[in-house]
Amino acid sequence: MKKTNWKIIYFVILLLFVPKRALAMHIMEGFLPIEWAIFWWAVTLPFLILGYRSIRSKVRENPETKMILGLSGAFVFILSALKIPSVTGSSSHPTGVGLGSILFGPLAMSVVGSIVLLFQAVLLAHGGLTTLGANAFSMAVCGPFIAYFVFKGATKLGWSFSLAVFLAAAFGDLGTYVVTSVQLALAFPSEVGGFMASFSKFAGIFALTQIPLAISEGLLTVVVMNFLKKYNLGELKFLRVLSKEAR
Repeated sequence: MKKTNWKIIYFVILLLFVPKRALAMHIMEGFLPIEWAIFWWAVTLPFLILGYRSIRSKVRENPETKMILGLSGAFVFILSALKIPSVTGSSSHPTGVGLGSILFGPLAMSVVGSIVLLFQAVLLAHGGLTTLGANAFSMAVCGPFIAYFVFKGATKLGWSFSLAVFLAAAFGDLGTYVVTSVQLALAFPSEVGGFMASFSKFAGIFALTQIPLAISEGLLTVVVMNFLKKYNLGELKFLRVLSKEAR
């Protein structure tokens, strides 16, 4: 794709997603106590280092995978930038991490997802810099690992490729929200009931909206993956998403 086309897509995204603050699953700037913000940064940093090495290794072996890696990043950016109002007065969004997790593995997505979250924090006021570590851990670390292992598990059970992709994307989405609820509950335990009461409260805020979103993300990921399977079969075999005998 020409650079001009990428610039057009970039400015369209900026026009569609006007910066605004909202209570969403990206934890907003300044919301976490400083000790928790530092803790999640420390936990996330090793995954970023390992993820960078993973990406460098794959791209060095097969430079043609750069385009698919870019597609995975764009997929995460667009889906996770959507702010869909929920019945609780908050907002939720898909995550898009399932696609890249299946293609490149969870470590690579820790880097891709963190870069996406950084751009959203700076350009869209969605999330924040101090809370970037916490947001990256839930969406760019835990979500991808869940998606990856669900995909591998479904594949080993002999389930169809499309079903494995659907389940991976859907559970990766839901898993991100569960981890974020845990993070908020740890930082703000309830005076009555402690962690569990607080976790139930935070998780319940988004549950009604997120289930259909996870299903929708799963279906969309299947469509994109089948497109790649049709036109980028060689790259999928190199990335070991498909066996060498697949057609």
